[in-house]
Formats: sequence, structure tokens, C-alpha cells
Amino acid sequence: MNYLNLDLEKTTKTANELNVLLADYHLYYQKLRNFHWNVVGKHFFDLHEKFEEMYDDAKLKVDEIAERILTLRFQPVSNFSQYLELSNLKESPSETKATEMVQVLLKDHGAILKQLRLIIETADEANDEGTIDMVGSYIGELEKISWMLDAWSMNSAATNLEE
Repeated sequence: MNYLNLDLEKTTKTANELNVLLADYHLYYQKLRNFHWNVVGKHFFDLHEKFEEMYDDAKLKVDEIAERILTLRFQPVSNFSQYLELSNLKESPSETKATEMVQVLLKDHGAILKQLRLIIETADEANDEGTIDMVGSYIGELEKISWMLDAWSMNSAATNLEE
């Protein structure tokens, strides 16, 4: 790893946390597919489309995270049993109601954001600006989609913002 000029011991911690993030994003991706396939009711059209947009983004991030782990000269986790073991997220049933789907995703976003911030800390200790840059952009994107989902789920009577 000499070409990166990073300390192997410090980078090991970052790679381990990136593998947890990889597991998180795999479960998140599958949950979004589940919700995309199984959303029904009056919110079908808006959520079906949004969930597809979100899982397309998650699929790209899975590849980017694995490639970052490889760039650091470590092995990305690649077995679903390991993802289930490592992930901060839990699976969701297919029978989840539309409004509950959004709440589940917002909870998952909180867990993923916590993991992303942990990676920022470990990467900073290792002077790993490449990982910090990648993860920093993920934080901003996830915060934005969280805001949008939260705004979608708000009770308009409570906010007095909707006519």
C-alpha cells in the first residue's frame, strides 16, 4: 500500500468500518427493492418511483464502497450471511404499510449516518482523505433524502404548511 502513503494499522480500522457500511448498504438496497415491489395504496405511485430511485443509488454505493475497500488493499465482505451479521440494519417484512416503510427507512438512515460518521473519524485518524471525501458526499446525500422522506410523512395539520 506504499503508493497511498497510509499507515496499514490505522487503515485496517477504516476498512473494517467500511465493511460494516457495505453490509448496511446491501441490506438497505434489498429493503428498498422489497418496499418498491410491495408498496400498495394511495401512495403507490410516488413511493414506488422514489424507492426505485433510492435503490439505484444504493446499488452504485455498494460498488463504490467495495472498490474503496479494495483500493485500501483489503477484502470487501461479499457473503449475504456476513452482511446480516455485520449490518446495523435489520430486514423488514414485505407486508409493511407504505407510511411505515418511510419510517423504517428514516430509522435506517439514522443508523447509516452514524456509521458514516464513524468512518469519517477512523479515516481522519489514518489521514485517509479519499475515504473522507467519498463518505462525506454520502452523508450530504442521505441527509437530503431523509429530509424529503420526513417532509413527505409529516402531518399537514401539524405543520400548517400545506393548503
